[in-house]
Amino acid sequence: MHRLPLRGADLVLVGMQSLWGAAEPSHNTILVVECDGPLDAERIRRALERFLDVCPWPAARLRRPFPWGRLSWVAGARDTFAVPPVSCRSVGEPVELHRLLEEELNTAIDPRRQAPIRFLVVGHVLVVTWFHPLMDPRGGQNLLAHLSAIDAHGGRPPWNGVTPRFVAAPDTRPLRERGRIARRSVEYMAALAPVPPVSPGSRLGSSGRVRFRQESFRDAGPAANGARATREMCWRLAVVGKAMAELWQRRRLPDVPFLVPISVDLRAKGDPEPTFGNALAFHFARFTPSQTADVPALAAGLRHQMAEAVRDGQIEANAVAMEFLAYRPRRMMLRALPWTADRETFSFNCADITDVPSSLAALFGRRVLNAYHAPAVLPRPGIGVFFNRCGSRNNVVISWIEGAVAADEVARIMEVIREGLAWTRLA
Repeated sequence: MHRLPLRGADLVLVGMQSLWGAAEPSHNTILVVECDGPLDAERIRRALERFLDVCPWPAARLRRPFPWGRLSWVAGARDTFAVPPVSCRSVGEPVELHRLLEEELNTAIDPRRQAPIRFLVVGHVLVVTWFHPLMDPRGGQNLLAHLSAIDAHGGRPPWNGVTPRFVAAPDTRPLRERGRIARRSVEYMAALAPVPPVSPGSRLGSSGRVRFRQESFRDAGPAANGARATREMCWRLAVVGKAMAELWQRRRLPDVPFLVPISVDLRAKGDPEPTFGNALAFHFARFTPSQTADVPALAAGLRHQMAEAVRDGQIEANAVAMEFLAYRPRRMMLRALPWTADRETFSFNCADITDVPSSLAALFGRRVLNAYHAPAVLPRPGIGVFFNRCGSRNNVVISWIEGAVAADEVARIMEVIREGLAWTRLA
């Protein structure tokens, strides 16, 4: 029996989903890869089967031995688990493909009874859908790169006898030391939002259908504010904040400070692994809607917040504290966040997944033209904006819950982002 305990960020994701009780919303993430020709589903299935010979987690199930035990991915002996589904569909118009992608987001995965990942081939498009606590977006890219490498080597292990470190090494610091670090985070989180945040989803009584909109852009030339205006996360968050402030004003939402979780990759610089487990810590950006009127000043302020959090060890403290959620019942995991008592989480989600790695320039014998991620968002906050870059293409994905915002409001948010980053829309 193989066990892989959930990491701290995985546990937070599980805890946030549990706020919705029996009506748990989708927790899916999809990675969409567009290639220059049709993909062979059988090659993908064979590569996945070979991968399972060395790593069982794509075929594992989520288990907790007792109500107080550790949530873990569990897999038996190699001959006891099946290859996760690899299916094919055909569509005609692009709008049909988009409906199919939204169907993938909305067809929730039950990780206790199903494989936590599935693959879908739609002509020249590969769609990888997984239960978010299995891995982060960078992990999804790593997994595809491993599968493609196995395929390129005729099914043989491509790692020259040294199997990659698919999961993160455990923290070996003494329990007392980790507890001392974690207490700083608990104190910080308890005082983080004296006024609970509001979001477009604050007025939702139940979970609606997940929708998303994806557009690609190119840099229009030297940005008015330098390279920082298009590549730095703090600047992008300030631009997204400006778009959200406009939405807040139209919706007449209360003028309370924005609270936005910003993921921080814990992987060592230059190290693509681990693949499984969300290798993330979090920083929490705070700013008011009125501050978004001056984007350069807001970006500088957000940069200062991040620098202070690093200097004070707050990001590390948050990462350590999340690991202590392992023995809490799911509905008690977020007890340290007072505002979640009413199922509020954050004002909106925003993340930059950065560049698609060079290891995904080709996939199963095809050249990759574009790749982007679209995660489901929870009913609260109800909306999220996600960036990534594939080659020269800047991708923006806005995910939302029906009822939280309308399609025309999403279109306006996309346009404010395009204008703020000085990008030109690609056809």
